[in-house]
Amino acid sequence: MPYVPIEWLREHVDVPSGTTAEQLAADLVKVGLEEEQIVPPAVTGPLVVGRVLTRDAKEQSNGKVINYCRVDVGAEHNDAPGTGKEPSELPSRGIVCGAHNFEVGDSVVVSLPGAVLPGDFAIAARKTYGHTSDGMICSAKELGVGEGPDAATGIIVLDQWLPEHGHDGEELPAPGTNAIPLLGLGDEVLEINITPDRGYAFSMRGVAREYSHSTGARFTDPADGANTGLFPNGVAEGREDGFPIRFAEDASPIHGRPGVDRYVARVVRGVDPAAPSPQWMHDRLTAAGMRPISLAVDVTNYVMLDLGQPLHAFDLGKLSAPIVVRRAQPGETLAFLDEVTRALDPEDLVIADSPAGEGSRALVLAGVFGGAETEIDESTTDVLIEAAHFDAVSIARSARRHKLPTESSKRNERGVDTRLQAVAAQRAVDLLVEYGGGTADDAVTDVDRTVAPEPIVIRADAAERLTGVAYGTPRVTELLTAVGCTVEPAGTDSEGHELLSVTAPTWRPDLVGAAHFAEEVARLDGYDAIPVVVPQAPAGTGLTVRQKARRDVVRALADAGLTQVLSYPFVGDVHDRLGLPEDDPRRKALRLANPLAEDAPLLRTSVLDSLVEIARRNVSRGLPDVAVYELGAVTLPEGTVPACIVGVDHRPSAEEVAALEAGIPNQPTHVGAVLAGERVRSGVLGAGRPWDWADAVQVVRTVASALGVAVEVSAPEEPVAPWHPGRTAEVRLASVREGKDLVPGALVAHAGELHPRVAKELGLPARACAVEIDLELLLDAVEAAGVLQVRAIPTFPAAKEDVALVVDESVTAAAVEAVVREAAGELGEEVRLFDVFRGEQLGEGRKSLAFSLRLRGDHTLTAEETAGVRKRIVKRAAKRLGAELRG
Repeated sequence: MPYVPIEWLREHVDVPSGTTAEQLAADLVKVGLEEEQIVPPAVTGPLVVGRVLTRDAKEQSNGKVINYCRVDVGAEHNDAPGTGKEPSELPSRGIVCGAHNFEVGDSVVVSLPGAVLPGDFAIAARKTYGHTSDGMICSAKELGVGEGPDAATGIIVLDQWLPEHGHDGEELPAPGTNAIPLLGLGDEVLEINITPDRGYAFSMRGVAREYSHSTGARFTDPADGANTGLFPNGVAEGREDGFPIRFAEDASPIHGRPGVDRYVARVVRGVDPAAPSPQWMHDRLTAAGMRPISLAVDVTNYVMLDLGQPLHAFDLGKLSAPIVVRRAQPGETLAFLDEVTRALDPEDLVIADSPAGEGSRALVLAGVFGGAETEIDESTTDVLIEAAHFDAVSIARSARRHKLPTESSKRNERGVDTRLQAVAAQRAVDLLVEYGGGTADDAVTDVDRTVAPEPIVIRADAAERLTGVAYGTPRVTELLTAVGCTVEPAGTDSEGHELLSVTAPTWRPDLVGAAHFAEEVARLDGYDAIPVVVPQAPAGTGLTVRQKARRDVVRALADAGLTQVLSYPFVGDVHDRLGLPEDDPRRKALRLANPLAEDAPLLRTSVLDSLVEIARRNVSRGLPDVAVYELGAVTLPEGTVPACIVGVDHRPSAEEVAALEAGIPNQPTHVGAVLAGERVRSGVLGAGRPWDWADAVQVVRTVASALGVAVEVSAPEEPVAPWHPGRTAEVRLASVREGKDLVPGALVAHAGELHPRVAKELGLPARACAVEIDLELLLDAVEAAGVLQVRAIPTFPAAKEDVALVVDESVTAAAVEAVVREAAGELGEEVRLFDVFRGEQLGEGRKSLAFSLRLRGDHTLTAEETAGVRKRIVKRAAKRLGAELRG
C-alpha cells in the first residue's frame, strides 16, 4: 500500500501548513482513497544537537572502556553543575557512552529523557558505571536512519554525517537545535488503500491529483516540465543514434496484445559510484517504506514513487547491444537480484541483450524484477536507464507465476501512463547528473508504438441513470474534464438523449466505458450526495412456495439436532475415495478452466462430495461426534450445450439469452448429511447410543414430513456407493396406482451406513452414516400439491388394534406396513411397527412383525368394524406377502 508523506505531497499540490495525516486521510477518502493506517513519527520527544565538551574514558572491571561525557545540549536542556570556565563546569549534561568514534568538540545527536526511539525504546536518566547518564548519544541505527555494522557501533558525528548526506556548505546547527527535522524523522505518514483499477494513485503525482479533486487545491503536474521547472533543459526526444533497442516480433503478442509498445533508454556516463543519495531523497524513500541502497538505485525508486513510472537501471558496462524485448525461450532460466535462479515460462516477457557468440541472454523479467548479471554495484560508473510501457496482463501473470509482487509489478500490472516514459527517464537522468556527477548522452532511444485513447460516446445522463442524482450536462462535463478527459458534444441518440464524446487521459487506462465515467462523476461530486432510498417491496408478494419450503427443511433439520454447514462446491479426487464405479454418472463432473485450487478443479455432483471433508476435518480435530448437514446446489453437466460469449457492445437478443441459458448446466438443490460418533453420549444416566442407519433414514423422513410429502422406504435392489450394501435404504415418493398396478414413485434419496472401506478412506469413524436427498423432487411435489388441505380435528374416540404377522426374512417391514395401511383404508389414522421377533417357534428364516393401529372414523367405531379391519389386514397380507397371523 502506498505511503504518503505530507511534505512530499506538498511539492505537487497546495496542502495547507499544519495539515495532519488524519486530516489528509479525511480529504482523500472523499474521492475513494481509503486510509489503511497512520504511521507515527519514527522518533518522538526531545532529540537535539549536542556538542561534546569533555570525554573521560575509563576501563571497567569487565575490560570494557566507557566514556563519561559532558555534552552541551542547549540552554533549554542543560543542567548547571557550576559557574567555572572549565568545560566540565559549564552548563551541560552528563552522559555515559560506549562508542569511541568521536572527539571533544564534535557535534552529536542526543536523545533526552522522555524521548522514544524506533522499537518503542524509551529514554530515561539512569545510573550506570558509577555515573548518572542523563540521556543518550545516538547511533544511526538507533534512530533508524542507517544500516550496517558502522551504523550500529558508531554514533552520528554531525561534522561528518551532514556533508555525507547532502548538507555541504551548511553551518553546523547550534547545541539544542531540534534534530528531528534535521534527520527527517518528524512527520506522520499516511498509508492508503488503492483499488486495483486506480494504479495511477501508486504515486505522489496521482495522490496529489486526487487531493486536488477533493479539496480544490492547486495541483501542479510534476510530469509537466513547463509548469514545474523540474526540467530546465526540457525533455530530450528520441533519436536514431540512441542505444539500439529491438522488439522481437513486437514481443510475441499473447492473447492479441504485444508485450511492450514503448521503450525509452537513456545513458549517463561517469557517475561517481561512491556518491551518496541526498538526504532529502534518503528521508523520502525511508518515509515511503523503502530502504535506500545507492544513488542509482535510489533515483529509480524515487522517480517511480514520485511519478508512478517504474524504472530499471543497468550497468552499461555489462550490457551488449542491442537490447531485445522478447518472450522467454523454452527451458530458459534467469538469476535474479535476490540470488535465486528461476525457470522462465514462454509467456514471460524478458529484457535481453546479445553478447557476441553467446546468443540472446535474458537479463530482466520485464516490469517485475531485475537480474543479477547487469545489476548496479559499487564499481558502476556508466548507467543505462530503462523506462517502458509493458502489457499489464503479461506483467500481472509473470508476477503471480513467480510469486514476485514487486513495487514495479504493482504499477505495471495496473497500467502506466503511456506519455510518462520519456519524462520519468529525463528526471532520473537529471538527478544522476546533479548528485552523481555524471554526464548524459545526447543520444536518446524512444521506440514509441503506443496508440492514443479512442473517444467513447456516452449518454450525458449516464451517471444520473446509475445514481439517481440529476447532475446535468455542464456538471458532468466539468467533472470529467477535471479528471483529465476531453469532453465534446456528440449530438443525440434515436430517442433524443444528449450524447457526449469522452476521451480518457493516458494515465487512466481503466476508463473504458460509460459506467466508468459515471463512477468518476459520482465519486468527484461526492458519494454523500447520492440519496439513500430504501426500495419498497410491493404488497402481496413475499417468499415463493419453494423458498418457504427450503427454509422449512433447514429449520426442521436444525430442530432435529443437526448442524448446518456451508462448504465450497469445488472437489478433486473425492469420487475415488467414495468408491464410485467408473461408469457412475456422478463422476461426470464439470471441470473449471481456472480453479481456485489445482487439487479441486471439479464442481461437485453430490453434496456429499464436499460435506464428507467437513466431517473429516471435525473428526481429525478432536470432535468425533458429528451431525452436519448442508443444503446447496450440485452441478450436473449432462445435456449442457456450449454457448458462445455475447459481447457487451449491445443488448443480447432473446436467441442469445436462450443460448446462454442452454449453456448453463443443471444445478438442482440437494440436501446432504453426515452422522458419525455418538448420538446420545454415555454418562451417569446410562450407556450412550451411536448414530446408525435408522437415524439416517429418519433424516429423510424429517425433511419429507416438514414439506408434507409422503414417502416410502425400501431396500435398494442393488448396492449403491458409497453406502453399505446391507444397511442402506432408498426413499421414494409414494407409489401411485395406475389401474390395477401400483407404480413406485421417483427416487428421492439414499440413506444409511457408509461402506467400511469408504469410512476408513475418508478418515471417519466406523459405521458413520450419510444421506443424500434430491430436494428438487420434494419441492416439485410441494408445488404440485398446491394449497395444503387441513382436515378437521376428529371428535370421535379412537379405537386401538394390534396385529402380529409372520413373514419370510426377505420381506421388508416397509412392504408389510404398506399392506397394513392399504387394508386399514380411511380408518387407519396411524400404523406403527413396535416389535420384531425371531425364534425357533417361528421356524428358520421367518420373523414376526407386530404393528399397532389407531383407527378412527366419523362415528364411534364398533367392535365389529375394528375386527373387520383386522381380518382385511390378515387376508391381504397373506395373499400378497404369504404372511400368517401369529398365534
